[in-house]
Amino acid sequence: MKVTKYLEQPVNPNPHGVDVRKLYDKESAQVMHITLQPGEALKPHKTPVDVFFVVLEGTPTILVGEEELVCEKDELIESPAHIVHNLSNAALNIARILVVKAPRPTTLSRVL
Repeated sequence: MKVTKYLEQPVNPNPHGVDVRKLYDKESAQVMHITLQPGEALKPHKTPVDVFFVVLEGTPTILVGEEELVCEKDELIESPAHIVHNLSNAALNIARILVVKAPRPTTLSRVL
């Protein structure tokens, strides 16, 4: 059995300047752990594959297409491929989100 602890993974450089750590990276899927400090946000972007978000902690605001919602712990939010989405944290506490891309993208996301 392989166990991966997110805090032991390096922070991946990214155009958003936030704490993103890769937990799983196989052809079938890619899993990232994002920590957003109060006031932090990802830039709006599109991914070439389907994505879903699982809120682990906090109350991040998640935008998918034209819909924006403050989400809560234990919620799963879907974002289809090629649809604008972003995550932001307007709360006073950190937000932690698990991001799953399936299958693993073979091209880069497009930051808008």
